[in-house]
Formats: sequence, structure tokens, C-alpha cells
Amino acid sequence: MELTPERAALTYADVYQKLYNRPPRDLHVLDQDWVMVNGARMRVTELEYLTTQLEIEYRKALSHKKSIVSRLINWFK
Repeated sequence: MELTPERAALTYADVYQKLYNRPPRDLHVLDQDWVMVNGARMRVTELEYLTTQLEIEYRKALSHKKSIVSRLINWFK
């Protein structure tokens, strides 16, 4: 399945929203190869890489929260 710039931008916005609890600023598609993200012009492939990095950070943050909750539950037992 080919990744369109629109789909890449939507995926990025979704992950960004989950990680930072706010939408990204200035996110729009310039053409088939380029997008604008937070004032930076980048290729769609670069946005895919950035999205992957954000997903990794989101998973780490979620794992950390689960660990804290688990320790609190065990402490209260």
C-alpha cells in the first residue's frame, strides 16, 4: 500500500496528539513529496521516519505510566 502525503500527515498528527496531548502546529501537504511540519519543510519519507520515532517515544511513555501504576497497586496491597 502506497503511503500518500495526506495519510502520512494524518498518522503523524495522530501520534503527535497522543504523545503531547495537543495537535501539531502548521501541518499541511505541499505536494506529493513534501509536507510542512511545525514550520519545517520535509519530504514525506522524513515524516514517516519522524512518525516512527514519535511512536517509539509514545510506547516508552505508556510503558513508564503502566510501570508506575503497577508499582502503586503492589504498594497498596
